[in-house]
Amino acid sequence: MSTPSSRLPIVYVRGYAGGAPGIEKAVTDPFYGFNEGSTHIRVGRQDSPVFYQFESPLVRLLTDEGYRVFVEGGQEAYLANHPKDIRPDSIWIHRFYDRCSGTWGGEPEAFSLEHAAEDLLRLIEDLQERTGAPQVDLVAHSMGGLICRCLLQKVIPEQREGKRATDYVSKLFTYGTPHGGITFAVGFGVPEALRDTFALNGADIFGPDRMYQYLTPNPDPDGPPEGWRAVDMPDDDGSGTPQEAAGGFPLDRVFCMIGTDSDDYDVAHGISASAVGPRSDGLVQIENAQVTGANRAFTHRSHSGRYGLVNSEEGYQNLRRFLLGDLRARVDLVDVTLSDRDPDVTWQAEVRLQVRGLPVLLHERAAPHWCPIQLSDPTSATRQARAARDGAVQLATTFLSSKLLPRREDAERAAMDAAVDAAVDGWAAGAVDAARPGASEPVRFALDLRVLGLKEHNGFFGFGDHLEQTADFADTLIVDVDSDSARPAAWAHWNSEVDGAIRDLHPTGPPLPDEDPRADAWLAHIPLPATTGPILGPDARIRLTVGPWS
Repeated sequence: MSTPSSRLPIVYVRGYAGGAPGIEKAVTDPFYGFNEGSTHIRVGRQDSPVFYQFESPLVRLLTDEGYRVFVEGGQEAYLANHPKDIRPDSIWIHRFYDRCSGTWGGEPEAFSLEHAAEDLLRLIEDLQERTGAPQVDLVAHSMGGLICRCLLQKVIPEQREGKRATDYVSKLFTYGTPHGGITFAVGFGVPEALRDTFALNGADIFGPDRMYQYLTPNPDPDGPPEGWRAVDMPDDDGSGTPQEAAGGFPLDRVFCMIGTDSDDYDVAHGISASAVGPRSDGLVQIENAQVTGANRAFTHRSHSGRYGLVNSEEGYQNLRRFLLGDLRARVDLVDVTLSDRDPDVTWQAEVRLQVRGLPVLLHERAAPHWCPIQLSDPTSATRQARAARDGAVQLATTFLSSKLLPRREDAERAAMDAAVDAAVDGWAAGAVDAARPGASEPVRFALDLRVLGLKEHNGFFGFGDHLEQTADFADTLIVDVDSDSARPAAWAHWNSEVDGAIRDLHPTGPPLPDEDPRADAWLAHIPLPATTGPILGPDARIRLTVGPWS
C-alpha cells in the first residue's frame, strides 16, 4: 500500500485535437479533458443507458487518494515559484498544445509529436527536481500515449545519454491509444494512403512510416525494416547497459485500456465509427489499441464522448489499481486439448472480471463486443491443428488494492489466520502476526468464464444446432486473496460448487498450496469442472498467479 510520501507525480497527456479549431478548444480547458466526467452508463444484456454519475478521474484521484493540483496562474508559474517544496502526490497536465495556439497573441507553432515528447521530458525533469520524486507516472488518452512512447523509445535514448526510460517514468497507462496506428475497414487502404501522403492536420502520425520515425531512436532514413510493427514495444527487463536497453521500457509497467463500443462514438455524426468498423472503440481498432505483451483490460466504452473511456468508472478503477494497488493477479487457461470430433467447430471463450465492492466490470471480452478469446484457429486446414493450443491462454490480468477492503469479524479472521498458518511451511508465527496490522476481508474478485462452439464451413455458419448466446460451458471462479500475510495466499471456488449466495461464502479452510514457493509470486492450478472435459480436454486447468505490485 502506498503512502503520500511514497507516491509519484501523475502527468496526464491528452489526445489528438485535429486542426486549429480543435487546438483552440483544447487549450481553453485548464485540465485538457482529465476533469471531464459522465452521467451515462450501459447495463444489462441490451446495453440500456441509465443514469450514473462519474465525477472524472481528476476529481476522483483528489477525493479518493488525496492527490493535489497546484496552480498559481499556471503550472509553470507554480513550479518556478516553488523550487523544492512541492508534494510528490500531485497531478500535472502536459499542455503541449499551448505552443500551437494563437489565443494568447503569439504566433502559433505547427504541432510536432517529437517536440511534444521533448517538452514532456522537460516537465518530468522539473517535477523530479522540485518534488524529490525519482520518477513520474504517465496517464495518456489516444495520441497522448504515442507522445509518451516517443519519449520512452526515442527522446530519452537520443537526448539523455547513459539514462534509461525508467530513470524518468515508473508506469504508463493508456486509454484508447492507437499503438498500432489508425486503420480503416473500408476503402481498401486508400484512406490511409491519402492521409499519410497529404498529412491533413498532421494525421499522418497515425500511419506506419511516421510512427517508425518517432518510435525509433536514430531511425533508418529509408523507412521501417520489413516486419516492423508499431504495436511491438521493446521490453527493458533491467539487465544490460542503458545503451543496450535504448528504446525499451518494462512491458509489465504498461497498461492498455481498450474500448469495444464503436456505436457510441458519434464524432462526425458516426462517419468515423463506420469507417473504422465495429471491432473498435469508434476510432481505434481493438488490435491496434494494445502494446504486445503489456497489461490490458477490455471495456465496453467508446473512444470518447459521454460513453468514453477516460470519463468512465471502468477506466478509473483500472487506473487507480494499476497506479496505486499492491497486488497483481493473472488468470490463464492452460493444458487445453480441444475436441476435434467435428472439424467445422471452432471454440471461443468469453470472460468478465469483477472486483468486490465495485459497480462495474473491470474487464470484459465477449462476442457481441467483437472481442472473444479465440481458443482454436478457424483458419487451420486440419482439425488436429484447429484443436491444438500451444502455451497458456491469457484470460485476465487485474490489479488489486488491499487498502480498500472491509474489515472482517474478529472470530472469522482468527479462523482464517489459523488456516493460513497451518498451510504455509516456513512461516515464523511472529513474522506472520507482524505482517497483519489489521483484520480485513480478503481481496475478492470473480471471473465469469463462458466457452462457446461455432460451426462454420467454407465461410458459412451452421445454425442447425445453434442456440444463440448459449454457452457450452459457463461458470464463475471466485478468488479470495489474503494480503495481510508475509506472502499472499488464495482460495478459489467455482460458483457451481458453492451452496447459497456468493456473499455468504467465507474462506475458512486451508488456502491453495503455493506450487512454486521460491518465486516472487504465489502460483496454483485450479481444476475445471468435470463438464469441460469433452470440450477442453481432461487436463485443462486454470493457472492463478498472484504477486505483490508496487
